[in-house]
Amino acid sequence: MKQGSRSPQGIQTSFPFVSVSEKGRKGIIALNKEKFVQYLLKSVEIELTEAEKLYKEIEEELSGFHGANAFQFLEKILSSKLEPYSAKKSELKSKIKLTDNAGVVLRKRYLLRKPNSVLETPEELFRRVAHAIAEADRLYGDFDPEEIEEKFYKMMSSLEFLPNSPTLMNAGKPGGQLAACYVLPIEDSVDSIFETLKQTAVIQKSGGGTGFNFSKLRPKNSFIQTTQGLSSGPISFISIFNSVTDTIKQGGTRRGANMAILNVDHPDIVEFIHCKESGGLVNFNISVAVTDAFMKAVKRNENYKLIHPQTAAVVEELNAADLFNQIVEAAWKTGDPGLVFIDKVNEQNPTPHIGKIESTNPCGEQPILPYESCNLGSINLNTILKDGEIDWEKLSKITKTAVHFLDNVIDANAYPIPQIEAITKANRKIGLGVMGLADLFAKKKIRYDSQAALDLADKLMSFIQKTAMEASEELASKRGAFPNFKGSIYDKAGQKPLRNATVTTIAPTGTLSLFAGCSSGIEPIFARSYIKEVLEGEKLPEVHPEGIPTAHEISAEWHVRMQAVFQKYSDSAVSKTVNLAHDATTEDIRKAYLLAYELGCKGITVFR
Repeated sequence: MKQGSRSPQGIQTSFPFVSVSEKGRKGIIALNKEKFVQYLLKSVEIELTEAEKLYKEIEEELSGFHGANAFQFLEKILSSKLEPYSAKKSELKSKIKLTDNAGVVLRKRYLLRKPNSVLETPEELFRRVAHAIAEADRLYGDFDPEEIEEKFYKMMSSLEFLPNSPTLMNAGKPGGQLAACYVLPIEDSVDSIFETLKQTAVIQKSGGGTGFNFSKLRPKNSFIQTTQGLSSGPISFISIFNSVTDTIKQGGTRRGANMAILNVDHPDIVEFIHCKESGGLVNFNISVAVTDAFMKAVKRNENYKLIHPQTAAVVEELNAADLFNQIVEAAWKTGDPGLVFIDKVNEQNPTPHIGKIESTNPCGEQPILPYESCNLGSINLNTILKDGEIDWEKLSKITKTAVHFLDNVIDANAYPIPQIEAITKANRKIGLGVMGLADLFAKKKIRYDSQAALDLADKLMSFIQKTAMEASEELASKRGAFPNFKGSIYDKAGQKPLRNATVTTIAPTGTLSLFAGCSSGIEPIFARSYIKEVLEGEKLPEVHPEGIPTAHEISAEWHVRMQAVFQKYSDSAVSKTVNLAHDATTEDIRKAYLLAYELGCKGITVFR
């Protein structure tokens, strides 16, 4: 423990919780309980009840001490008692500029720790991650790992770029699972369902989010030949997945998250649309996979067919416009279901020869193949201004270094199951996106809901997309194209080989943006001041300047148009919530859903 200062009389007085009696020179001292407890809470990682318990223990030991130097004795006791709680004193000395909220998020989620103490500083976290990811260069011999480690470290420690949470939490640890996004297949058998359930638990325990399409499951009350009984339908199995997720804590730091998708022609689609209205399935986002044919039928007010997934028989016909209205009304009530424009997704599937895309990760930004995973990272747009203008040279360097980083993650990752490793390394998808867009607009005095904002977003993301593709081409020239390149949409005359089947995506960056001290993803600010509850009840205050339009003050049309701009330059998809005012109508949501389809978005989610 750090030595305190001494008064001219030689009595140590630096402990703010110590009161000295008139006989202080003889070593008689006492602790102020309130000050002592506050000192502990500010200085080390400790709970209030533990701090109060330590106060009692130290008081008892002091009362039994009759030696000549009580201060020295107290210092010895404190060093011994606080050794298991060695935490915040190192973090407070961090040279990295972090907000108070970032400090909380770091301690609670990202820094290595044992039960009662934090084991690393922010600098050490970034060094751990930079070293682990740069080591993957040794597989190829094309870069100096030590030099690349410094680049990665500088990029992260300056908060110019941050990878997804599993990479920050797990890189450099034994069995470190580094990817954020997974999609798992579900076939129509008990064996398949519960094998997928087991795989889900393994993935979520290590920090990944999972997406599923339940459309291959036979509808409720279908006859089961093997048991001579009736099936319970996909919604009942979604409930089982929800219950299991409730007991799994991702990476020991956060609850699991899932996406459930059901095709619009599944016979149980009506039940699915309304399944969250009773308040269940809290660990799932749900979306309806709608086709171009369905959307045309909506516009023409025509019927469409529900198809049994096992027999391909037509079970029923529904009016498409009526069902679309049910989707809109359910979304107005609960925020679910969203829509996935599945034909648009597969139109841009980079590897159609490998398979069709059926689902996305929990937030919808990664439409990926069954068993595929993807690791993500985001550029902090708060860091790219120079004298009020975008520093394009700096943005280019960050983008290229970030692509290198994310490609290395694929090799550094410890995959939870062999099928995931095989297809992930065959396609090598990465997802580079942005965060801090609203902050950038504010600094440049541009309203989020303006054509100027759309124009700047277009210029920004087109630049990032172009630069990221160039970086992937450069890596391919050294390391080879992704193994499934032949037969992919890029396998054509004049196209250089690519290292990665996808390079860009827009993730929501929830706690990641708190870490970076910037606005989330491409969202406008949620409110000018509010309390954000994260990390199992931790309440973090957020305050923004007046004059910046908030999410609820921006019309649905501007939300969707901003999403469409970023989708235009994203290989994968865009995670964005169209946050509406509480008095928004079902017609507002209906228009938003239709506009998203017309503008070429791959999906849409609303909330009011």
